[in-house]
Amino acid sequence: MKKINKVRMHEMVSEELKEYIRSNDLKKGDKLPPAETIMRNLGVGRSSLREALRYLEASDVIEVVNGKGIYVKETAQYHMSAKIRIDDEREALLQLMDVRKALETVAVELAALRSTPEQQEEMRYYLVEISRTRGHESSIADMKFHQAIYKATGNPILQSIVESVWELFSVFWNAPFGKQEIFEESYPFHQTLFKAIVDRDPVKARQELYMLMDNMEASIRKYGH
Repeated sequence: MKKINKVRMHEMVSEELKEYIRSNDLKKGDKLPPAETIMRNLGVGRSSLREALRYLEASDVIEVVNGKGIYVKETAQYHMSAKIRIDDEREALLQLMDVRKALETVAVELAALRSTPEQQEEMRYYLVEISRTRGHESSIADMKFHQAIYKATGNPILQSIVESVWELFSVFWNAPFGKQEIFEESYPFHQTLFKAIVDRDPVKARQELYMLMDNMEASIRKYGH
């Protein structure tokens, strides 16, 4: 038998909202039902919905416009997850690490060469947020840090591809095996990666990314048994 992993309420709500977007074939700019309707239909409270919306907004899937409603922002990032059946979460994470390492190597090298001071400040901001927060909040900050790197490549095609892989990875990374904290040891490598980007050193950025990824892979292997 497979171990039953704990899934928190806001994670289930976010998946239900993604499924709603998929099954209704909603496009960018389409409006979702009001928050009160979603809570009533799913039988969840306001705090769970709020957390789910914050996660989906951080993933650029939706946009919450105050006083107007909830709108679809992007759908391409998570289409991949609907097409791949995963039976072994640990093995899926390790396979996705291979893909991420290949794509993000290019991304960090380009970011070291092309990032603007404003983009570097955005990276710095989320780097501080990673260290300041814990759990779910920290995972969102980490995601935004990496997204800032992708944006700094100046290559929207690469950015879209990497973020699609990230979305699939985040399905399992968001408290994988029921342990939110397993990637906290990788934080120092985020710092050294950022420094390499600021120093305009693509070779060093690649090296630091490899160490970051190796650390994460070790954590997956350690906690995935």
